[in-house]
Amino acid sequence: MEEILPVLLSGIAGTALMTLFMYGLAFVLGGRQTKVTKILGTMIANQTGPNGGLSERRPAIITGIIAHYAVGLAFASVYHWIWQTGIGQPTFRDGLWLSAASAGAAIILWRLFFAVHPRPPIVNLRTFLPSIGLAHVVFTFGAIAVYRLFL
Repeated sequence: MEEILPVLLSGIAGTALMTLFMYGLAFVLGGRQTKVTKILGTMIANQTGPNGGLSERRPAIITGIIAHYAVGLAFASVYHWIWQTGIGQPTFRDGLWLSAASAGAAIILWRLFFAVHPRPPIVNLRTFLPSIGLAHVVFTFGAIAVYRLFL
């Protein structure tokens, strides 16, 4: 139980910060579709609107939120495993390469998800993919900051 709490809390905090970043970005970009939980929920529930829009249905949104936090917990678990095996430490310096790796993995996985999905929503990937990369940098450093509270 002692090792689970830092992973859970750092994953939740990192995901919350990342989500806030993406929603703030949507506001700054004038409503562009960077709302990651809605995009994820729309795609998982396969509920893309007839015009290619994001689903407004509650089950799709809840699915997106749950899936997003589950992925955040998976990333935090991988970070914990990396640190426990002695590959780097939860520091700013090591967070640089970890955030770059996380951003790269996220961009590749999202691109693949859009490529294989039978009917993805209309999302400008030229805006979304770099945004998701930056958001994973925010996630990584948020997760590290919370994880360090337990050291």
